Amino acid sequence: MLISIGSMLIGLILGLLLALARSSKYGLVRWPARLYISFMRGTPIIVFLYILYLGLPSAGIQLVAVHAAIIGLGLNSAAYIAEIDRSALSSVEKGQWESSRALNMPYWLTLRKIILPQATRIAIPPLTNVFMDIVKATSLTAVITVPELFQKAQIVAGREFDAMTMYILVALIYWPVCILIGMLQERLEKRYSAFIK
Repeated sequence: MLISIGSMLIGLILGLLLALARSSKYGLVRWPARLYISFMRGTPIIVFLYILYLGLPSAGIQLVAVHAAIIGLGLNSAAYIAEIDRSALSSVEKGQWESSRALNMPYWLTLRKIILPQATRIAIPPLTNVFMDIVKATSLTAVITVPELFQKAQIVAGREFDAMTMYILVALIYWPVCILIGMLQERLEKRYSAFIK
């Protein structure tokens, strides 16, 4: 779960920055963000995990497997979160921006106090889906020796010669975690809906 939470935090922060860059009127800001999003969405996460864990040491950068997993999943999820955030930000009426400019509000204050609360309400359902995907993608981190649930199940299945039971147990562990995330989504939606009204 630590890998999922760390990855989501990286994804949320970088995703918002990428969304703002992608929405910029300046091409020098917009195009690198667009390229990053395209690259991360167009490459398999497992390849990126291998690059971080096995490829970076050849460049003199050694990452612990858990750190490579958190960074890899976080950087990958940021691309998807960026598009969710960009869509949510663009769904807020342009009049909100214009009104804040008329009141001479600084850009970052407008974003924090007016735009983000409205955009967050719209972004919560798809962000929840991304978080569920991250939770499930942690099983891929076993390929870079991260001792997580799926890898432990593989070890026990090999020792006990009962793979089917172990993999069903893994599924029955991931499922309630995703149910809890869905319940959290409902609470956040209610909270932000009340905030907007």
